[in-house]
Amino acid sequence: MRVTFLATHSLESPGGGGRFFPLAKALTNHGHIVTMITLHHDFARVKTRAFVQEGVHVHYVGQMHVHKADNQKTYFNPWQLLWVTAVATLRLTWAAWRTPADVIHICKAQPMNGLAAWVVHLLKKTPVFLDSDDYEAINNRFSGVWQQRIVAWFEDWLPSFAAGITANTTFIASRYHDQGYPAAQIALVPNGVDRARFAVLEAPDASAKIAQLRSRLDIPMDCQVVVYVGSMSLVSHAIDLLLIAFAQVHQAQPHTCLVLAGAGENLDDMQTLAAQLGIATAVRFAGRVPAADVPYYYCLGDVSVDPLRNDVAAASSLSLKLAESIVCGVPCVTVDIGDRKAAVGSAGTAVPADGPSSLAAGIMAILDDPALAQHMKSAARHMRDQLWWDARAPAFTSLYPTPTAQTLPERRVSGH
Repeated sequence: MRVTFLATHSLESPGGGGRFFPLAKALTNHGHIVTMITLHHDFARVKTRAFVQEGVHVHYVGQMHVHKADNQKTYFNPWQLLWVTAVATLRLTWAAWRTPADVIHICKAQPMNGLAAWVVHLLKKTPVFLDSDDYEAINNRFSGVWQQRIVAWFEDWLPSFAAGITANTTFIASRYHDQGYPAAQIALVPNGVDRARFAVLEAPDASAKIAQLRSRLDIPMDCQVVVYVGSMSLVSHAIDLLLIAFAQVHQAQPHTCLVLAGAGENLDDMQTLAAQLGIATAVRFAGRVPAADVPYYYCLGDVSVDPLRNDVAAASSLSLKLAESIVCGVPCVTVDIGDRKAAVGSAGTAVPADGPSSLAAGIMAILDDPALAQHMKSAARHMRDQLWWDARAPAFTSLYPTPTAQTLPERRVSGH
């Protein structure tokens, strides 16, 4: 089938690079022709805007709703945001209109790609499916209540014309079902892992690269490493709680180090907090990390952490961190909220949602018990084959209509 992904995130972003592009590749490997029409976090500086990458036809057509450059994330003011979203919506719509498709899949329940899909569906009758990986009206930063209400309205409206919904979590699936959407048309597709991106860990030079990274970050050889890979944004990532927890860990076990790999608007705030907690010399802020290097950062760790607050944002989401950590064979500490306890299984631990002290206790339990850590690593090895995106692709396409035999027209690939 010809499948068009309408997205709002670049391939370098967690959603674009961690969920949607790997899914697109997996669908391609299953014989589908996939076009990914999406936005970029720094669109003005993108030189090649239409290309084929690992079999997926990618078109960058406009600027994302936030601007990211280097280690900083910049939010537009309301008038700038209105212009950016209007232009992006028009470009997404035009590109989707010009792309032959048997199916359109909305990647995230957001206004820009949602409106584009609706217009094409209205005019071409192309079946539309919605993928929801978190609660958009809760998990994003808004400069005003009016913005949040607009996103919330779209999030609830998009299923009205969707032929099916794929959901990252049981919270999202239940939420749409409770609103009256048929359960039979909802497929649960939790986050997975890009097999090709993490295959680097099987290469002969993998150990040498991990050692080089450890040296570059100036981590002593006798230091046990706690690692966090993710955004430096407090909207949906409780890095502050992790720093407070690590201060407790470091006080009990001085030969520990925390590596934070990621960038975002709260990076400077977290560096300040580390200094205030007296752990600045034990924390390594790596900044924005190239996607190709992410597996090596996980493998630095004796334990990885998925820090969360006990709120709706956490209950509705399921971080990529868990699956990626398991695939790397690194025990993970998360919080018992939503689907996380079931997702981590025996490859880690889900601590009570009691704040930093619970996180600290979970981290120290693994660092203090080599036998427990080895048990978790063994469990991870048994789980990894279930977590590759190519294993999860059939669930993603299970709601699609059965394709009919046809001769596919020649593709039109044009720059935007």
